[in-house]
Amino acid sequence: MKPFTVQGYNTRGAMIKNRHIPWLLHCITKQLRMPRKIDQKNFKHEVIESIELAIVQFKSEWSGACQIIAPVYEELAKHYKGHAKFFVSDIEVNTSFEKEFGIHEVPTILFFKSGEIIDYSIGLIPRIN
Repeated sequence: MKPFTVQGYNTRGAMIKNRHIPWLLHCITKQLRMPRKIDQKNFKHEVIESIELAIVQFKSEWSGACQIIAPVYEELAKHYKGHAKFFVSDIEVNTSFEKEFGIHEVPTILFFKSGEIIDYSIGLIPRIN
């Protein structure tokens, strides 16, 4: 059976011919979702059971501070790709995280290594060059 192919464009506008759709969609969506959203279902697998450094930003959509820090967090995620896994979680959608980690202010960023919290950041912090 011949794989389904399509002619289209990649995220940079370059022409793509005869590429396998599942592989292409996987690559594009993985690049576009940096950092990735996380919820209660995959938190244990992606963060707690991981031996890699996992950085999780707990945010809310209405918070101005979260909107300010979002581009910086995305830039860090791109810069440290391969060295750490970056995630975001909306605390209004995933309410159990608030109680589990004692989150009272957003944005809160928790740094996990081998399932343990090793550091944290609460609120806006100045960017150090």
